[in-house]
Amino acid sequence: MPPPSDIVKVAIEWPGANAQLIEIDQVRGPWSLSGSEQFALRYADGPQLYITEQVRDRPEIRKMWFDGIYKLPQTRAARQLLERIQSHGIDARLEALKELAKLSADPTFATEFINMEGIGTLARLVESGTQRSRPCMLAFTLTAFLELMDHGIVSWDLISLSFIKQIAGYVNQPMVDVSILQRSLAILESIVLNSHSLYQRVAQEITVGQLIAHLQVSNQEIQTYAIALINALFLKAPEDRRQVSCVCAFPSLQEMASTLAQKHLRSIILNHIIRGNRPIKAEMAHQLYVLQVLTFNLLEERMMTKMDPSDQMQRDIIFELRRIAFDGDSDPGGTEKRKAMYTKDYKMLGFTNHVNPAVDFTQTPPGMLALDNMLYLARLHQDTYIRIVLENSSREDKHECPFGRCAIELTRMLCEILQVGELPNEGCNDYHPMFFTHDRAWEEFFCICIQLLNKTWKEMRATAEDFNKVMQVVREQITRALAMKPTSLDQLKSKLRALSYSEILRLRQSERMSQDDFQSPPIIELRERIQPEILELIKQQRLNRLCEGSCFRKVGNRRRQEKFWFCRLSLNHKVLHYGDLDDPPQGEVPFEMLSDKIPVSDIKSVVTGKDCPHMKEKSALKQNKEVLELAFSILYDPDEALNFVAPNKYEYCVWIDGLSALLGREMNSDLTRSDLDTLISMEMKLRLLDLENIAIPDAPPPVPKEPSTYNFTYNYG
Repeated sequence: MPPPSDIVKVAIEWPGANAQLIEIDQVRGPWSLSGSEQFALRYADGPQLYITEQVRDRPEIRKMWFDGIYKLPQTRAARQLLERIQSHGIDARLEALKELAKLSADPTFATEFINMEGIGTLARLVESGTQRSRPCMLAFTLTAFLELMDHGIVSWDLISLSFIKQIAGYVNQPMVDVSILQRSLAILESIVLNSHSLYQRVAQEITVGQLIAHLQVSNQEIQTYAIALINALFLKAPEDRRQVSCVCAFPSLQEMASTLAQKHLRSIILNHIIRGNRPIKAEMAHQLYVLQVLTFNLLEERMMTKMDPSDQMQRDIIFELRRIAFDGDSDPGGTEKRKAMYTKDYKMLGFTNHVNPAVDFTQTPPGMLALDNMLYLARLHQDTYIRIVLENSSREDKHECPFGRCAIELTRMLCEILQVGELPNEGCNDYHPMFFTHDRAWEEFFCICIQLLNKTWKEMRATAEDFNKVMQVVREQITRALAMKPTSLDQLKSKLRALSYSEILRLRQSERMSQDDFQSPPIIELRERIQPEILELIKQQRLNRLCEGSCFRKVGNRRRQEKFWFCRLSLNHKVLHYGDLDDPPQGEVPFEMLSDKIPVSDIKSVVTGKDCPHMKEKSALKQNKEVLELAFSILYDPDEALNFVAPNKYEYCVWIDGLSALLGREMNSDLTRSDLDTLISMEMKLRLLDLENIAIPDAPPPVPKEPSTYNFTYNYG
């Protein structure tokens, strides 16, 4: 039987892909053939544009043709799959859903499938509950649904309540297939993060208590999904539900229940994840970091709350600090005597304002958080508190360490170090296991650090004029100790003990010697001569790194099944090759696997940060400070860009430097400046090795006077 006259087949061959024989419907268009003997493909719905010698080199027309040609098989595949999914045969439906789960990652296919109301079809399949008895079919359905929604074509606000209840049921079900549970947790996380109106609905169906059960399984993927959903619920919760009082007073029953839940959650995470038998993967480390940040952000309200000097209840807390330190229960009698005694005691406690210490807590940060920390130390570590106060009150006036002022400044410093009040950074894995080992980890951390401050003050034999110097040393001690990732608070104590003031001086001296930069004119001149050679060396290193290539994560992907793509420079430095990957590469990716390319000669410019096209969209991910700092784009057409988000600062600097070198521009990244200083310093030390311990003069020695006669010369003639 001959084919219909309105259907023609055109062989399309595309670089990096197999040739396809495409059927083109002339009637339903938008494509048709024209001419009788010499055919030319024509776009029927728009201007009369033909693929001819005159237009094939025009990029905007060429792009339109190839996009349209690529779209044809995707449209047909979407229509066929949708018909098979709606068929009554179980086997046919299963195969269709399996194929749909694979194809849904393609943005062109996803657009076509969604335009055919495919999302609604999948949602109805889930809502009906008919697939509950067929876990494999349900898993493919949820996978396809999540892939399609991740493209951002359809708003998450359109999800129905019955769909949410069905998905939540899979999460709350005691025994459910692992793949279904993973996808259900991921869908709920995306709903919470991307929908302002549906958070409350998800929160009604899912509680943290129900999610805690999933943290006790042996599957780290499930644990990661569960913590990610907990973080999402925590992040989007209203302020009145998120905040927990940090004052050591009498909490309400609701606060007590919240505290117990937090203790249980912390204990489960510590015992089943951090101290589990499996190494913690990068995504789990990120979710633990996010949870740590969100937990510390509970302190923000107290940190930004000023003390009211006229509030008697708040003044009573300061009075209790005085009472615990000096056991002043006896009444000295008389208002004047009492005021004089209190003023003396407040001075010994180290407050700046001796008459009314409440004024010391009116600056934010740290606000009332500093007073909370001091009260915790006085009540829970009373011996330590009394020893610190009395020890300093018995010293000479010029060497006493002002406890009150130190506690306030230390609280401010700890808030800065741990970034209290800031949103989590995308891609950061910097969590500290020790903060999961204690129910009051923040307060215990403060108590350890205030003892360190007192010890360092004594080692430095500091006076009031040295206050800022002491605080700088203490900051360095704390940051160095945290960088060692102590697993417990006791381990933190031992690391801080090893970082004494003398050890800090030794470390500083060692680092200064390795970065020594002489300033005499001869050395400066030598440096200027060496610098062009070193810059050329750095340039070659950057270009070599671009030739090796780097793996990048897909922008906007919030799920655990991460999507990746790879980009590398050709060995002749003329073409950038890139393409999608299913998994992070274990080694070098061959050029044959990278289907797309951009000639370096077509690159117009490189933009970074907020100037990037993919950073101009308004969303929580795009506005994240760290993501903005790692974003850059290659602009190679008026309307075309290749968008990157580097995995870390090092890769960002390497690519920015390499692209700048390709375009003949200066390399100005922080990494280039650091490498330049390091390599110049090493080269200079090698060249000056023979002059070690010899003082180099600032000016060249004077030229001696001309001799009166040259009779001392010898004539060989």
